[in-house]
Amino acid sequence: MPKRSNPAVRIAQKTAHNAVFDAEGNTKPGVHNVLLKAVEVQRPLVLANLRRMQRRHPNATPVQLAAKLERDYLTAVSGGGAGVGAIAVVPGLGTAASLGLSALATVGFLETTALYASSLAELHGIRLTDPERARTMVMAIMLGEEGTSLLGALSGQSLGRSKGVTNAWGTTLTKKIPGSGFGVIRDAIQRAFLKNLIKRQGTAFLGRALPFGVGAVVGGAGNLMMGRAVVATAKDAFGALPDTIPGELLAKPEAPALENAPVLENAPVLEGGARGPQR
Repeated sequence: MPKRSNPAVRIAQKTAHNAVFDAEGNTKPGVHNVLLKAVEVQRPLVLANLRRMQRRHPNATPVQLAAKLERDYLTAVSGGGAGVGAIAVVPGLGTAASLGLSALATVGFLETTALYASSLAELHGIRLTDPERARTMVMAIMLGEEGTSLLGALSGQSLGRSKGVTNAWGTTLTKKIPGSGFGVIRDAIQRAFLKNLIKRQGTAFLGRALPFGVGAVVGGAGNLMMGRAVVATAKDAFGALPDTIPGELLAKPEAPALENAPVLENAPVLEGGARGPQR
């Protein structure tokens, strides 16, 4: 006897679809803006995050600090997905409200991923001073192999010669590529990122809204799986860590005023808290 579909799941699917797509099946402009904003990270916050981590672990090597970043990142993203999923079991919380919380969880996942990827890049000595290039790096990392391939192909075209995957990241994140050439890379990565994210997060997004506590399992497991993929891609992208911590990241005796600003205390925390995006 065929299983009867759960009406709550059908309602969740319809509500989520209408919230993200228009009548023609295209994603609504507001959705793109929110997702792109979520992968921006302000570099001062990334530096503050790393310096504070180093103060807590003054004898840690770059490899050890990277391991702490990874641990805290995976804990943060999996906990966020499970937390929102568990809320769906609360009596009186409607499907629409649960879906709204799922949207917040998606943004939180992106912000935390942007902080992790940017922190790891800086730990490798890659100075992310250009916000656009920083955001492109985060999007490419989240795309995984597709992002690496796009960067390898497009960076080679922009420089007028063949370019292998190994050098794709460094070429794109430094200022070797002229502005017009980088614009082509950025736009291609952005299009692929938005398409891929909506497809991948669609499953996790709806999973978090499932009733009876199932959402907690789906949300946490889904985010953990995506988080591990991000970690693997980032390791491949940046290669081996340096033997010493880059001088700019060294903790100072007295923390600058920025590192004590209230905004850092309220931001998503990896290892001492910092959020946002930049390159």
